[in-house]
Amino acid sequence: MRAAVLRDNSGSLNVEDITIDKPERYEVLIQTVASGLCHSDLHFIDGSWSDLAIYPMLLGHEASGVVQAVGEDVVGIEAGDHVITCLSIFCGYCDRCLTGHSYICSQRQVISDRPIGEPPRLVDSDGVAVNQFTGLGSFGEEMLVHQNGVVKISPDMPLDRAALIGCGVTTGVGAVFRTAEVKPGSTVAVIGCGGVGISAIQGAHLAGARQIIAVDLEPQKLEWAVQLGATHTVNPNDGDPVMQVHELTGGGVDYSFECIGLKQTAEQSFGMIRQGGAATIIGMVPLGENIEVPGADLFLGSKKLQGSMMGSNNFKVDMPQLCDLYLGGRLKLDEMVSRTITLDEINDGFDAMKNGEVVRAVIDFGT
Repeated sequence: MRAAVLRDNSGSLNVEDITIDKPERYEVLIQTVASGLCHSDLHFIDGSWSDLAIYPMLLGHEASGVVQAVGEDVVGIEAGDHVITCLSIFCGYCDRCLTGHSYICSQRQVISDRPIGEPPRLVDSDGVAVNQFTGLGSFGEEMLVHQNGVVKISPDMPLDRAALIGCGVTTGVGAVFRTAEVKPGSTVAVIGCGGVGISAIQGAHLAGARQIIAVDLEPQKLEWAVQLGATHTVNPNDGDPVMQVHELTGGGVDYSFECIGLKQTAEQSFGMIRQGGAATIIGMVPLGENIEVPGADLFLGSKKLQGSMMGSNNFKVDMPQLCDLYLGGRLKLDEMVSRTITLDEINDGFDAMKNGEVVRAVIDFGT
């Protein structure tokens, strides 16, 4: 099959032919229909997270497709099903899974890859194993993944829109509903209006927040944010964003969400919350980077600083529900797709992301 493979941290992907195996026990073979380009992928392409890279690597994790075949003992998924993949692959038996935290499964790595000694799922033209990013690897015409990384959805759901739910939408909406538990009538600030940030804004709107402040340096992204639920906008080019948020709210927001992954913006998100507020860090802060906040605010102000991994999801339940919200007209996905590209245009798509030209670019595999 054709796939976009990351060979090093040079900043670009190579579209080449690789070989994919047949599904073994608990595995699902999927024909990829669509895959979104996510900042998490970009962090590996630009080298900022290269310490965790195992080359060659097939990136991509925000995807949808049609099941082609299943291996032995696969339950609830069969050939012909429309599915979304999710990087929150879980074992189902560790303490994290059994206490409702499957998104941080402690045995995830054990089941996301094949056992040692078994043939690799993917090999390149030289016979070298190709690592699957997050156990998925959706920048290829097919995916071979564990059944606990796949969820069946309604055939009524357009697969090019369903792909967005595979990561960005679930992460942003989930951070609002599951991690922070935003209350109706509350105030919210969202820093970074890419795919995850826009999704957090939509989640805040669905949750009934009365004031939703979008923060971004790009005027176009702020316009998109208003179209999808933001009530106010803040551009840091116009002055200290923390002060701007405090002026708009009269003292700070109840909830803030950092959707970029920078030390500065993470600290700003904490500065934007009022007493008793909660700042949720969604972005991938670089490895080794520390966040500094005033310690007294945690006690005297009863402020909370927390992280959110993939929106604290229970994706087997959440993703079909998000599809229903889209089909019912309450979750806006059409407006999030700024550009549709082919696999051969993938590097151009990431350039557009870096330049702030898109909310989401989506690969259409032409199936």
